Amino acid sequence: MSDLLLAAAAALPLTVAATLLVGALWPAAKAMPIAWLTAVIVAATVWQLPIRWIGAATAWGVLLAIEILWIVFGALVLLYTLQQAGAISRITSGFASISSDHRVQTILVGFFLTTFLTGVAGFGTPAAIVAPLLVGLGFPALAAVIVALVGHAIATTFGAVGVPIHPGVTQAVGSINGVSVAEATAFSADVSGLVGIYHLLPGLFMPLVTVSMLVYFFGDTTKRSLTAVRPVIPLALFAGGAFIAPFVLTATFVGPEFPSIIAPMVGGGLTVTMLKRGLLLPQNEWRLPAEGAWPETWTGPTATGKATDSETGSGTMTDGGTSISLVRAWVPYLLLVMLLVGTRDFTPVGRVLTEINVFAPTWVNIFGTTITNGVEWAYAPGTWLVVTALVSIPLYGLSYTEITRAWNKAGKTAVGPAVALVFIIATVGILLHSGQYTGVPGDQSMMLALADGIGSIFDGMYAAVVAPIGVIGTFVTGSVMISNVTFSPMQYELAGEMGLNQVHVVAAQAAAGAMGNAISIHNVIAALATVGLVGKEGIVIRVNLLPVVGYTIVITLLLSVTVVFV
Repeated sequence: MSDLLLAAAAALPLTVAATLLVGALWPAAKAMPIAWLTAVIVAATVWQLPIRWIGAATAWGVLLAIEILWIVFGALVLLYTLQQAGAISRITSGFASISSDHRVQTILVGFFLTTFLTGVAGFGTPAAIVAPLLVGLGFPALAAVIVALVGHAIATTFGAVGVPIHPGVTQAVGSINGVSVAEATAFSADVSGLVGIYHLLPGLFMPLVTVSMLVYFFGDTTKRSLTAVRPVIPLALFAGGAFIAPFVLTATFVGPEFPSIIAPMVGGGLTVTMLKRGLLLPQNEWRLPAEGAWPETWTGPTATGKATDSETGSGTMTDGGTSISLVRAWVPYLLLVMLLVGTRDFTPVGRVLTEINVFAPTWVNIFGTTITNGVEWAYAPGTWLVVTALVSIPLYGLSYTEITRAWNKAGKTAVGPAVALVFIIATVGILLHSGQYTGVPGDQSMMLALADGIGSIFDGMYAAVVAPIGVIGTFVTGSVMISNVTFSPMQYELAGEMGLNQVHVVAAQAAAGAMGNAISIHNVIAALATVGLVGKEGIVIRVNLLPVVGYTIVITLLLSVTVVFV
């Protein structure tokens, strides 16, 4: 069989997934099992893998999915626990009380709060939580969704406590033949720092872009204009710089777990300090048109009025029914940062958690094959997210009913991505590990065959398609993490074959892939559902394509210039 036919066969599982998700609009929970079944058929027929090898590759994916789902569950448990306590509502009101100007609120709530929630929760929750909060502040439902989706996108590069990079890139690249665990870990650390640098220039302007989207599309019901953006440019650029500087520094010198947590905390704190001192605050307050003037496309039957208690978590306050203090609302997140820093692999505790088998059980030679994987449950951020949630119970004096409500909601929410996550990573496991069996076509894995095919098509201009692959991967799968697990091995192999810097290529994919979250059908539907606008997906995606395409072009240009000199 020719190389191109082998590449076409290897691409079939991903083609099926994309067709079902985007073309047929199937939910991921239905589409991904079909993609896995397609991979099984291709592996058994074209690659002639024995059942036990297919099973072992699938098991590798299941083990990785378990570790990731543990992080998802922990993030959701903490988020919903703090919602029950009223901490999320208090943090939001703290931002909103700074100014009633909708442009300022867009920067504080639509950018800083959404990026922060991405760092501590991720997986579609930030936009779904912040959109109703913005509605409560007087934003039209459609505007709230667009602002929340665009505002949180940059932080999804690192997602919830670094999952897209570690274990996302680490595990995927580490499964390539000839790449050791140590090499994969060092590689993902380099990617972490470099992906922050790729965000440096375009990321500086993201608060300004988010405000511009609001003003241009929703500032006037009769004509579109950017005039109202001018007075807020100094504030927006300061906010962008205050965010992107710690974002890049943390990614470079600390690790992927922290940029999307520390950057909004530091940047938001600096921006609020400036505003409270009367600096950078626009001279004249600007508000969106009154609700009575909104076109029908801006809102829906359940999308008007204030956000409900169930949406914001403000229905339950502590301290005898009085509002908790802003400092107390932030305490769990400060504790989480300290716990994560103290348990990373550069600390004695972190090394114990990754080296002792009881904390990091490993399944060696799965089903008698050479495939191996494990679950670092104690080292995984999910454990420390759960610990923080447990500490928050006595901190806020939550009742048994409130605790049960938070944990039940976390469990039910985590079930949503579980099926899709298990099957897509199991599919990637087959693509990655199919080459370990002796005698397969070309003595290479399905992933490498796919890489070879793409390389032959885009020979000499591959740098131009790296960033779009990242965006498309996130758009289709709904997750930068899944996009990285799926495509970073292919990007790694192709970059090596073409003589390109592999760290730069994978970093550019991850950076551009973040913007795919602003148009991902999964995230769009989730956000629209919280404000009663399901059915407006096309409008949101079409509008959000503007910043997505612009960001992708910038990343592509940066990579193209880089490959000339690196």
